[in-house]
Amino acid sequence: MSIVALGTEIVECARVRTLIEQHGERFLTRVYTSAEIRWCQSRKNSTEQFAALWAAKEAVFKAVGLHGRPGAIWTQVEVEFKQGVPKVIPRGTVKDHLTTVGIGQVLLTTAFTRHVATATAIALRA
Repeated sequence: MSIVALGTEIVECARVRTLIEQHGERFLTRVYTSAEIRWCQSRKNSTEQFAALWAAKEAVFKAVGLHGRPGAIWTQVEVEFKQGVPKVIPRGTVKDHLTTVGIGQVLLTTAFTRHVATATAIALRA
């Protein structure tokens, strides 16, 4: 498999905390899947986890050519952690887009501190 593109993002954790405090459940369900919300809320540093997932989704959008596109596609990219390793699960129109542009897999890594979260996504050809 060859690399198609790379996407990276850095997010301030305080910004995500403010969005959660101001908009609550409305914000969470617009950006995160129910599985992601449960996972983040079960973690000790839930705000940082939410920020890392936000960064992950933005990095994926950049890597696959969907950054800045209108529409509610946030929940069509789900990040699942298996033994600490993030896995991208595309759904709906995002999955269709990946098929159309010939992307078979998106590799992902995330990291965070108390202040910032970051993610990098690598799109691989099918």
